Amino acid sequence: MKFAIIGGTGVYDVGEGHRSETIQTMYGQIQIEVMTVGSDEIVFLPRHGKDHNTPPHLINYQANMMGLKKYGVTHVLSTCAVGSCNSAYRPGDVVCICDFLDFTNNRDSTFHDGVDGVKHTDMSEPYCSNLRSKTATASAKRGLDIVGDAVYVCTQGPRFETAAEIQFYKMIGGDVVGMTNVPEVVLAKELGLCYAAYGIVSNWCTGFKGEISIHDIKGTIGDKKDKLTEIFIDVFKNGVDQELCRCTSSVMEL
Repeated sequence: MKFAIIGGTGVYDVGEGHRSETIQTMYGQIQIEVMTVGSDEIVFLPRHGKDHNTPPHLINYQANMMGLKKYGVTHVLSTCAVGSCNSAYRPGDVVCICDFLDFTNNRDSTFHDGVDGVKHTDMSEPYCSNLRSKTATASAKRGLDIVGDAVYVCTQGPRFETAAEIQFYKMIGGDVVGMTNVPEVVLAKELGLCYAAYGIVSNWCTGFKGEISIHDIKGTIGDKKDKLTEIFIDVFKNGVDQELCRCTSSVMEL
């Protein structure tokens, strides 16, 4: 089987056959790093590009997700840097993203443009329950505490949010705020991929507590991202399937 890690750094010493691949899609091309673990392949896809030079509002999400699908990936685990507007989730914490609120605009957010008929995607369970369960088990074994489930608010970026916006997002049920998980999660669901995402709380949101510091954000993310990547590899090495979730049957045609 083939699996993917988005946003994670490549921990290549646990596998063999590390190599680079370029995948062409009708939405553009992507570059991935691939390593072999046993009979499986794990793909590393840097969401912002290899040199981290693509801002969140210009990421080619369609090419990224279609490229993974074309390569044969069935399961995706991702990391996201997030700010917190929930006092229970502090900088340095890791949260499991369980739902989202979409405040992006002008992003290509679907593959279903009517050419192949009118289709709708069920989002009652945006993130794969099976992957979330297996990741919780693997995290406990490695001693990484996932402090809770969080509703992710996705903003357009690249600017940070105002204090008034953050108060609004908190009031309507948001826990953490980021700029990248939508439409990534939606496109994964449309393609029938099992997908789960984990937020690394890098800072308090604007006006919530203290000031945002880029230095603090980078320092907080680095260590936890490496640990999460190792946990994701553990999940894939221990085996996953698509029999215990509804990810492959979420698209409905009317």
